[in-house]
Formats: sequence, structure tokens, C-alpha cells
Amino acid sequence: MYVLVVEDERRLAQLVRRVLEEEGHTVDTAHDGDEGLTMALDASHDVIVLDVMLPGRDGISVCRELRQQKLDTPVLLLTALDGVEDRVRGLDAGADDYLPKPFAFQELLARIRALGRRRVQAREASELKVEDLVLDLRRRRAQRAERMIELSPKEFSLLEYLMRNDGRVVTRTQILDHLWGYDYDSESNLVDVYVAYLRRKVDKGHKRSLIRTVRGVGYALGD
Repeated sequence: MYVLVVEDERRLAQLVRRVLEEEGHTVDTAHDGDEGLTMALDASHDVIVLDVMLPGRDGISVCRELRQQKLDTPVLLLTALDGVEDRVRGLDAGADDYLPKPFAFQELLARIRALGRRRVQAREASELKVEDLVLDLRRRRAQRAERMIELSPKEFSLLEYLMRNDGRVVTRTQILDHLWGYDYDSESNLVDVYVAYLRRKVDKGHKRSLIRTVRGVGYALGD
């Protein structure tokens, strides 16, 4: 799994990173709330391990912002605050689980595995839906307002990526990395070309356009 660890105690962050990497995970680390938020919004991680007491934005604030941005990546809060009220605040902010400090690394690994399984199950949902647009992931079919849409494999993948990020802006670079990998120049107009293809198929003939351009940033599907 790809795990983001946001922890300001650098020694602890490195220990957690080493333990996770020994288990075969890929790990990013951030040491304050603002950096952690920016990295988390990349939307590429499977699990986020987030300390509550951070410089800048605290962990509760970061988690709340992630959920407001419609990022559904599972969040495990690390907290030295063991009061029920503090735990409830974290869960109400959108955290999926919490682990009091100090903790055993075996328990940390077990909780990350559990959250990762939930993530995989969510990704394996058979259908994505945004308004009247439906994507059947098993049959690899798309339809809008009950009209079938013929898509190439790459168009299907692009539409799936936009629908999984429903309502959130994704940059051209993120789309390039996700669909084509690192072999393509970030200055390429490849993304714009494929979005144009997709628009003609998804939005043409409908009063409301679902695919929107955010000037200077990227694209989003839905509100």
C-alpha cells in the first residue's frame, strides 16, 4: 500500500516509515499540517496516518478539510489525547480510526491493514454514479440518461478517474501520472485532447455539462 505519515516528531515519523517499509509499503512523510494536507490532496495514497498535534493546521483541521474536499482516503489519527471527547472530535471530523500514543507498532500495522482492506473494497465497487452518468466497472460500460456511451479504453479510464474524484479538481499532471505514467512531458496537451474527446461523448446533447475546466488548474466532474 501507499501510506502517507503526517507526524511532527521526526524520530517517530522515521521509525514508523521504517516499520511500514519493512512490511512492503511505500511511504511518504510530512511534518506539519499544511504540508500533510497538500500531500494528502494528491489523492494517490491508500491510507493516511495523521497525528493530531501538529504545527500549523492540527490533525483534526486537516482531516476535516480532506473530507470537505471529498477525499475519501481512510485516515488513522495518532493522538496523545485519550479523552472520549477528543476521540469523538476526530471521528466527527471524518477520521476512520484512532490510535492513542504510545502505541505498539504491531497494532499500528494491523489497523493500517484493516483500513487498506476497506479502501480496496471501496475501489472495487461495481458502479460509479454522478447525477445521471453511470459507469459500470465490471462490464466497462458508460451511460448517461440511460443512453449508452461508446468509450475507448483510455477514455473509460479518464472518466473513471474523474468520477472517483467527484467534485474535486484534478490537475493535468495528476491525470497524466495516473493514466500515462511518468513517460509523458507535463507540458503535453494529451490530457486536454482526451478531455475534449470525453466531453463530446458525455456532455454533447445535454443541457448540463458535467465535465468542467478550472482555468489554470485542471478539470473536475460534477459540482
